Amino acid sequence: MLAGFVMTPAQEIARRRTFAIISHPDAGKTTLTEKFLLYGNAIHLAGSVTARKQQRSTTSDWMELEKQRGISVSSTVLQFDYQGYAVNLLDTPGHKDFSEDTYRVLTAVDAALMVIDSAKGIEPQTRKLFEVCRRRGIPIFTFMNKCDRPIRDPLELIDELERVLGLAPCPITWPLGNGPTFRGVFDRRSSQVHLFERVPGGAFRAPVNVTGLDDPQVREKFDDLTYAEVTEQIAMLDGATAPLDLAAVHAGKQTPVFFGSAVNNFGVQLLLEGFLQNSIPPTSRRSTSVVVPGAPAPTEAREVPVTHPKFSGFVFKIQANMDPKHRDRIAFLRVCSGKFERDMVVTHQRTGKQVRLSSSHKLFGQERETVDVAWPGDVIGLVGHDAFGIGDTLTEDRSIAYDEIPRFPSEVFAYIFNPTSSDAKKYRAGLEQLLQEGVVQSFQPRNAPPGATLLAAVGPLQFEVVQARLKAEYNAESKLEPAPWTQLRWISPHPALENPQSLVVASGVSFGTDKFGNPVVLFPNDWTREYFVEKNPELKLHEMPIEQAAD
Repeated sequence: MLAGFVMTPAQEIARRRTFAIISHPDAGKTTLTEKFLLYGNAIHLAGSVTARKQQRSTTSDWMELEKQRGISVSSTVLQFDYQGYAVNLLDTPGHKDFSEDTYRVLTAVDAALMVIDSAKGIEPQTRKLFEVCRRRGIPIFTFMNKCDRPIRDPLELIDELERVLGLAPCPITWPLGNGPTFRGVFDRRSSQVHLFERVPGGAFRAPVNVTGLDDPQVREKFDDLTYAEVTEQIAMLDGATAPLDLAAVHAGKQTPVFFGSAVNNFGVQLLLEGFLQNSIPPTSRRSTSVVVPGAPAPTEAREVPVTHPKFSGFVFKIQANMDPKHRDRIAFLRVCSGKFERDMVVTHQRTGKQVRLSSSHKLFGQERETVDVAWPGDVIGLVGHDAFGIGDTLTEDRSIAYDEIPRFPSEVFAYIFNPTSSDAKKYRAGLEQLLQEGVVQSFQPRNAPPGATLLAAVGPLQFEVVQARLKAEYNAESKLEPAPWTQLRWISPHPALENPQSLVVASGVSFGTDKFGNPVVLFPNDWTREYFVEKNPELKLHEMPIEQAAD
């Protein structure tokens, strides 16, 4: 970028790339994230999710629990510049128990990079995350990882993408060798071979030699059989796969495919540059028609272009206690239109109140720095606004309201309580802050044990995370006890709820309220729920909360 050069709003938007990395657990997603940062000069020494005792932890896994277990339990925003692009990279948890966090992140991105373990192919969580992307029309790029280990036939992997996911594959790079014989990749765009050298622990950029396929240096790297197999496969690709069609890619119908090894940095730079060049800049978002407090009319259901002059965006994530010293709470906001400027006054649509956005940050894992300006596609962190919730729209134009955030019914339940009185205050404060993140919900059943709070989540590991964070971040002890329910439903208000004893219910069914006082009913299993519906037809059950106007 030339010194003193000022870009137009259209140029600023065009250079933005906002994407998430998704995968099944252990496919190498977080390691790849770290290597992107290495090649983007955002860090100088790359960590790995393996061998944590010998290596530094990854930038995206900043929680103590993540460092201990070597897994991601929370999505992370990482921002850096690369070759003129402003990159907003969102690393996501792979484990199914944290999928709700991942699903929310996918509402804030324009594209996704799907990481696949080349020895295993498409795994269950990959399929689920792909379906979320497909329903939202998110373009998908594919990285076949771990080629430095024995992998499945690359042609089989390509075929599986089309057969299982219905995506037309377009290989951009192709592996040269398999496992111990893997030496590099063939770039089909330039018809050049990229030969890589291993570096200790993959901590630094891998030296690369770029040459032609018929170069004697290439022949020397492989035995005759491997070389013949590779050249035959490359020749077959031209007839077996369709050429790159960016319109089809952006429509989510075709996926560019790259091969490599994230841990050794093989093929990482080609992937990063290929993705940035062929992905899409921020696009329009759908505003819904809703009634907002204090507005003269409902908001307009329409497409809001990124070039709309007024600022708008939505909150897709709340993270408590990213800075343990200050016990702060940060709201992650995706900018959708207009220009964000620090200290600007906007409307909080859910409440109708005017708020000043004075504490805004650019994010890099746990680290942050003040940001004065942001454009559509950027993700910024807002501190000091306890009223902000997941899904909230912030806007200068009161006709805009986004409804981007999916919600999922809880499947596991447990009571949590404080076993000691000495840290009761810290326990209550910590639990309240962690529950504000919205990943774990709280309820109050009738006849609950004294001092206990009922927690609900999509997976049991969420409860372990709450306990670990209470201890690590608030120095507060907690104890969990299993609860007998597997399902929860909200109930439309009805006079019969004033006397639940008059209702016909099966054994084990319990009534209660959510944190806003809305009535809920808890069921041990499908049969008890179906029996309840049959015997009490006047009561309407809902999987999701009944929306309430904020005070």
